[in-house]
Amino acid sequence: MFDLEKFISEYVTKRERSMFLNDIENYSDLLSSKIKSKTVLVIGGAGSIGSSFIRAVLKFEPSALVVVDYNENALAELTRDLRSTPGMFVPDDYVTYPVDFSSEVFEKIFRSRGGFDIVGNFSAHKHVRSEKDIYSVEALLRNNVLNAGRLLDLLSDFPPEVYFCVSTDKAANPVNIMGASKRIMEDVIFSYSDKFDVKTARFANVAFSNGSLPAGFLSRIQKLQPLSAPSDVRRYFVSPEESGQICMLSCILGNNREIFFPKLEEAQMMGFDEIAVKLLNSYGYEPLECINDYEAINKSAGLKSGSNKYPVHFSASDTSGEKPYEEFYIDGEELDLNRFMSLGVITNKTVPNKDRIKVLFEKLNFAFKNEASKNDIVSIMSEYLPDFEHIEKGKSLDSKM
Repeated sequence: MFDLEKFISEYVTKRERSMFLNDIENYSDLLSSKIKSKTVLVIGGAGSIGSSFIRAVLKFEPSALVVVDYNENALAELTRDLRSTPGMFVPDDYVTYPVDFSSEVFEKIFRSRGGFDIVGNFSAHKHVRSEKDIYSVEALLRNNVLNAGRLLDLLSDFPPEVYFCVSTDKAANPVNIMGASKRIMEDVIFSYSDKFDVKTARFANVAFSNGSLPAGFLSRIQKLQPLSAPSDVRRYFVSPEESGQICMLSCILGNNREIFFPKLEEAQMMGFDEIAVKLLNSYGYEPLECINDYEAINKSAGLKSGSNKYPVHFSASDTSGEKPYEEFYIDGEELDLNRFMSLGVITNKTVPNKDRIKVLFEKLNFAFKNEASKNDIVSIMSEYLPDFEHIEKGKSLDSKM
């Protein structure tokens, strides 16, 4: 039987145990004092990172946990998983709501509770493929930026002890709209840092997270469909368990306006094509390289007759917004690399200019109401972020397998 957790540790992260366990153990008493008997709200808590954050936090026994996610089925599975896990602490005050955090219903829920001590927001458009046209761009920016601002206004009425949300490595020198939106999001949340503590983390890829390319490999193999992956893109990876631990450490132990990132070396990067080959080998297959998607699809018919030659198409990346390498910080950002064994911290971030953010919001809202183009939105974002150099190739990931 295929063991995904073992596969990730052996071939993707190449770590037998979480890289964050030493820091969790070293700060266990402090984590407990800051989480035990506190009320916790997790937005987007049914996703890969949000649910992992929940599992990490529950070990320190909060008094209440409210989980909001528009994915009703995923919420049901989260509850079944938590209640079926031996030794898992689930507070008596545990409630899930399948609602959008920008909705009126969510606001009613929040106000009826009088706010929360700890708020984690994991609701985000995280895929580069989410910028294929003006409609997907608008949805991305409303979720990652505009609605995030409305949430912070709501939190200001009932200030939490701490607010945390996830950024991305792609926010450092962004080349796609998703990464730029997260870089702007950092400014948005930091602009509220005079009202309550705000922290974030720039992430590596979460191995086999929901919707990721490696998770897609598993679905393709299950259906005996060919695999496709870029041959020139390498990424840093953390395990699903590690993703929640990064967020917990950042959220609970970070100082106001700090950005966390995992301490990973360039040698630890993996290519998606490498993961695909290792995965096929684990299932007893040998990759059969094809020259294009069409050939790979045609040759996949042989799998149903018992062939162990699995068709794959590995090719150079040719879609918009793809960055060939990853970085967690940029020149000029102050770093603390000594506080934690496994995490670096970007410190001394200044409070962003709220007037500039207000103008940006006005321009984006005006553009969306007046049938702006994707290029118009890129121009607005570039005006706010001078280091945003969008890579546009006129082709999205939706055109590939």
